[in-house]
Amino acid sequence: MGKIIGIDLGTTNSCVAVMEGGQPTVIANTEGARTTPSVVAFTKTGERLVGEPAKRQAVTNADRTIASIKRHMGTDYKVTIDDKRYTPQEISAMILQKLKADAEAYLGEKVTEAVITVPAYFTDAQRQATKDAGKIAGLNILRIINEPTSAALAYGLDNGMAQKVLVYDLGGGTFDVSVIDIGDNVIEVLATSGDNHLGGDDFDERIVNYLVEQFKISDGINLSKDVSAMQRLREEAEKAKKELSSSVTTNINLPFIAMSKDGPHHIDITLSRQTFNELTADLVDRTITPVENALHDAGLSKTDINMVLLVGGSTRIPAVADKVRQLMGKEPSRNLNPDECVALGAAVQGGKLGNQLQAGSAASEIILMDVTPMSLSIETMGGIASRLIERNTTIPTRHSQIFTTAGNFQTSVDIKVFQGERKFTRDNKLLGNFRLNGIKRAMAGVPQIEVTFDIDVNGIVNVSAKDLGTGREQSITITSSSNMTEEEIAKARWEAEIYSKQDEAYQSFIDIREDAVRTLNEANNALAANKKVWDKDKKKNVKTQIGHLGKLISKAPIDKLNEEKAASLHEAAEAVREALR
Repeated sequence: MGKIIGIDLGTTNSCVAVMEGGQPTVIANTEGARTTPSVVAFTKTGERLVGEPAKRQAVTNADRTIASIKRHMGTDYKVTIDDKRYTPQEISAMILQKLKADAEAYLGEKVTEAVITVPAYFTDAQRQATKDAGKIAGLNILRIINEPTSAALAYGLDNGMAQKVLVYDLGGGTFDVSVIDIGDNVIEVLATSGDNHLGGDDFDERIVNYLVEQFKISDGINLSKDVSAMQRLREEAEKAKKELSSSVTTNINLPFIAMSKDGPHHIDITLSRQTFNELTADLVDRTITPVENALHDAGLSKTDINMVLLVGGSTRIPAVADKVRQLMGKEPSRNLNPDECVALGAAVQGGKLGNQLQAGSAASEIILMDVTPMSLSIETMGGIASRLIERNTTIPTRHSQIFTTAGNFQTSVDIKVFQGERKFTRDNKLLGNFRLNGIKRAMAGVPQIEVTFDIDVNGIVNVSAKDLGTGREQSITITSSSNMTEEEIAKARWEAEIYSKQDEAYQSFIDIREDAVRTLNEANNALAANKKVWDKDKKKNVKTQIGHLGKLISKAPIDKLNEEKAASLHEAAEAVREALR
């Protein structure tokens, strides 16, 4: 069996890890970074970019660049590029393909199996969509594991003492909080809560909105309808947010952000941490209720918690850490890298599933016990949500309950499955439905219909209904209308494989361009350093070759690269290097 990788498929950035020498190890991507931006772009020439190359060209190609697709998993949202519509699963699969390729390059072998993490508060439809994305990318998803649980697994490796840990996970697009009991080689999730629409993206958006308003006041121009300007604002907002984690002020400088009859307009604003905190105070406060709910469901008080573990890049925001400190009455732990710990935990779980852990090691002995994040019910008369499984029930789990008919001589019943905590089904999320036919004719209340909910280790729900009188049975694996059929997945996988070959070729074009840019910079530095040393002819030759290379680079932006331009860049870079000798 080949290596099983662990993947943190994040809203903003993704990370992949693997077990090596008994320890989980983060795999750097081909760009040399330990995390990969969860960004996909399609160039005007039909090429596909994933990760850092996609992010770099976002401003010049904003309407063909897709970010934060994770927020749309499990919905019917689609992205249209060149008359082709892409599901969130397909876009996510492109990111997974990139991570898979990076892992294969690192390991020197084919990778076919993975453990993928999801927010603890992901619905069944979102979990199923994540599995579908894995299939399209050519990965067999052995296990879906909740992100806070995965982080706790990484933490628990080196902290074997019995303790109760609160994992506070604020990522780019989602927020989760889990209460976890670590002890006796068992990591047990006691309760989980969260918000699937709260994360770093929302903090960025507050800065963007602030800049738009300030510019409207100062220059009288509304930037919100300018796609390219808004992309520049988002990039600067993200940078400003990060800078304010270590500085009390940051300068946002965007020249030529707009044009008018008066000429070009620029943004030059100093943003203070205090102003940022005021803009985002309500977002930070939104994390309080899930924390309190998780503690309540776990039957614990704040004083029962031994450790608060911060996970997710957005926990670097000082106001977030301050809120956690205030809320829990203790200093949160920063023992783990918040960007990497989720992938590390997933790698541990992968190693365990593949029997690839060293016998007797801490990792090999650990048992994970996770929970279902939301209650599951069926609709009964009057639109009542009759619960079969309560939230925070340990999974895998199976539960059956007997129901009956509401009308005389009823020969069929509709089974509607809902997820949520409200009393009436109209206020909960419909996961799926099916019909049980062939019920023996009888007066209302006589037939006995056994409904069974079966939740597997991935949190995927299977529901069956059986008429105990006739033995007739019907069942479904819960999917939503937004999820893809097996045929659609197979077609998307075939397209992904075709694209994969294109991606490899295009990556080589990008590498050649980056080499050309490096060569140009080195040549300019060498020319400046040796202008009094080199003779007239050499200086002239170097200047000529530099000028030629510079023109080619300017005519070959990342989104317009092709084989011909790459070859010209390579040839020109070689000519510069030859001139420097």
